Amino acid sequence: MTSAATASDRLVAHFAGKLEFETDSSDVHADQENGVRFVLVDSRGDSAWQQGRIVGALHLPTAEIAVRAPHEIPLETPVVTYCWGPGCNGSTRAALEFAKLGYRVKEMIGGFEYWAREGYPVEDDHGRIKRAKDPLTAPLDSITCDC
Repeated sequence: MTSAATASDRLVAHFAGKLEFETDSSDVHADQENGVRFVLVDSRGDSAWQQGRIVGALHLPTAEIAVRAPHEIPLETPVVTYCWGPGCNGSTRAALEFAKLGYRVKEMIGGFEYWAREGYPVEDDHGRIKRAKDPLTAPLDSITCDC
């Protein structure tokens, strides 16, 4: 096998692996809208949860996953984790905890920040929060970015 073929195979494996283990806010929202069965887990702490969260998310801080998840989420249910945003690896740590327990899990890249910036449903302890789409993260005149 040539080194070019080997490099190409490694690239394909790398990017296929990313798509197997990561998702984004657009795809998660589409799955919610289409009734795809999964649990969306907010792995942040209490004050972050109270400040704002994705509508329909389950609050399960990373430190509590090992104890609570087996009682609250059936093992056969896919899980998507999120934390603050791309500058935070909390969703990675949470996804690792779910993987250790045997769950099928994906990490939502971009986290709460990009979910909110793309104008998807957000709420806090007082109810829903209406946010405009940020033109730097989502097309204003289209449902998807067609990527």
